Amino acid sequence: MPGTCAVVRPVAVRRAFSPLRQSTSLKFMDDPQYFDLVRAQLENQLISDSGSSDGHLQVYAKDVPRLSVLLIDTLLDSPTQPKQILAADLTTDPGLLTQRREYLAANRRLLEAGGSVHRLFIASENDLCREEFARAFVSLVDHHRQLGVTCGLAVRDRLGADQAVDVVVIAAAAVLVEEEQGDAEYTNGRSSVYFQGVQQWTNRFESAWGQGEHAAPRLLQAYDAVARPMLDSDTWDTDHAAQAVAAL
Repeated sequence: MPGTCAVVRPVAVRRAFSPLRQSTSLKFMDDPQYFDLVRAQLENQLISDSGSSDGHLQVYAKDVPRLSVLLIDTLLDSPTQPKQILAADLTTDPGLLTQRREYLAANRRLLEAGGSVHRLFIASENDLCREEFARAFVSLVDHHRQLGVTCGLAVRDRLGADQAVDVVVIAAAAVLVEEEQGDAEYTNGRSSVYFQGVQQWTNRFESAWGQGEHAAPRLLQAYDAVARPMLDSDTWDTDHAAQAVAAL
């Protein structure tokens, strides 16, 4: 891509973002100043052809990693409060999430600046009972905790369809709704960014995160207490894991 930017960029940017530039409803955005900052950044970067309308930007999945970083860095550089990210990950392959180095670096920058990141890993019962998945998942959680991320677990089979969504909520300003993980190259599908109606996505995240004894961090702690000793001692017992998952 670097070798083609000079030729493709002007046309692609005009085609993809002219609807955002021409928007006359800035005042209707949940956070007009944040929206305007993102719009300016988009005009300075090459994101492939997309459809957009007031308060909604649609992009190809391959652009999601760069767009994720842009949204976080804009939050960090803007007056928008709170400096908070609520992220729900449909965790089908923990290894894919560890490969998003630029995105994780953006998370680290926000955390080091005093912001917060709550990440909800949504995994199926069957996956949580598999040793291969559990080993990669525990490693993934460790990595995020080292960054300072507050981690939680939800069992996908027990969530509603509106909760089991791959989504990143940026403060009260924007929400990135991703396609379900397909592959490491993000070659399938499209994803959307919404600058309106963010609160409903915050509510969905919080309902999946839960409270008290059933809160996502507690479920993750309970799973970790069973899975980690078996992994460390190389004595994985699928039946024992299934009993632990059923009790979450």
